[in-house]
Amino acid sequence: MSYLAPAEFATKMVDAGESKIFMSTRDTIIRAFMAGAILALAAVFAITIAVNTGNFLLGAILFPVGFCMLYLMGFDLLTGVFVLAPLALLDKRPGVTVGGVLRNWGLVFIGNFAGALTVAFIMAWIFTYGFNVDPGAVGAKVATIGEARTLGYAAHGVDGWFTIFIRGMLCNWMVSLGVVGALISTSVSGKVIAMWMPIFLFFYMGFEHSVVNMFLFPFSLIMGGEFSFMDYIVWNEVPTALGNLVGGLAFTGLTIYTTHVKTAPKRNK
Repeated sequence: MSYLAPAEFATKMVDAGESKIFMSTRDTIIRAFMAGAILALAAVFAITIAVNTGNFLLGAILFPVGFCMLYLMGFDLLTGVFVLAPLALLDKRPGVTVGGVLRNWGLVFIGNFAGALTVAFIMAWIFTYGFNVDPGAVGAKVATIGEARTLGYAAHGVDGWFTIFIRGMLCNWMVSLGVVGALISTSVSGKVIAMWMPIFLFFYMGFEHSVVNMFLFPFSLIMGGEFSFMDYIVWNEVPTALGNLVGGLAFTGLTIYTTHVKTAPKRNK
C-alpha cells in the first residue's frame, strides 16, 4: 500500500497546511464548494440507503465514498483545515500568520456552506418534483433528524449544548484521522482504506460534523422540519464547529505534530 512512516506524513500535514493558507481566494472557494457539495450528496446517499433498507449500518459503511472522492480530488473541508492550517503557524513557516489561518477557515466555511446548500435545494427539488409532491420517506426522515438534533439538544439547555460540542470533538477526532489518511499512502487503494475506517466510525456513531450539517439542516427545513434557522445555528452549527475545531486540533493535529515533528529527545539507555 506504499505506507509512509509517521514522521513523513506528519511533515506532509504541515506542508499541506502551509499550501492551503497561501492558496488564492478563487481556488480556495471552488475547492471548498465542491467538497461541501460532494459530502452533501454522500449524506443524502447514506440516509436514502438507511431508509430504504432499514439498515443504518449499511448507510454508514457506504457514506465514506463521498469523503474519499473529495479528498482524492484535492478539495477541502472545514474540518480538515481546522487541523492542517494551524500546524503551519505552529511550525513557524515563513509568512504564515494568524490572519492567514483565519482567512483560510473563513473562505472554506463559505465554500462548504454554498456547496452543501446548493445540493440541499437540488435534492429537495428532485424528491418533490419541483415542490409539487410529498418528499416521501427519505424527506420525512431528514425532517425528524433536523428536529431531534436542534430542539432535542435545546431541551437540555446548557448540558445539551455541551453534549453536541463533545460530539463535534469526537467527530473531528475521527474525520481528521481520515484527512491524515489521505497522506498516509502514495497509492489510491492505501489512501481509500486509511480514509474509510475513521469516517465509517464517525458516521455510525452519530457524531456531529459541521459540513454534513450545512446540508442536513437546511434540507430538513425545506422538507418541513419544525425548527428555525436560528435553532440550527445556535443549537447545532456553532457548538458543532467549535467542537470540530477543538477535537481535530487537540486529538489529531497537535498530537501527531508534537510527537512526530517536534519529537522529544530519546532517553539514555
